[in-house]
Amino acid sequence: MNIIAAILFGIYGVIGGVSTVVCTVSIPGIIIWKIYRKTKYHKALTD
Repeated sequence: MNIIAAILFGIYGVIGGVSTVVCTVSIPGIIIWKIYRKTKYHKALTD
C-alpha cells in the first residue's frame, strides 16, 4: 500500500509542477504579446 501511495504522490507532484510552470510562463507571455500588439498594430490592450 505504501508503494502505491508513493507512486500517486509522485504523479500528483508532476501534475502540480507542470500546471505551475504553465501558469508561470503563460501569464507574462500573454502580457508581453498584448504590449507587442499595442506597439506594432496600435490595438487596445483589451482586444
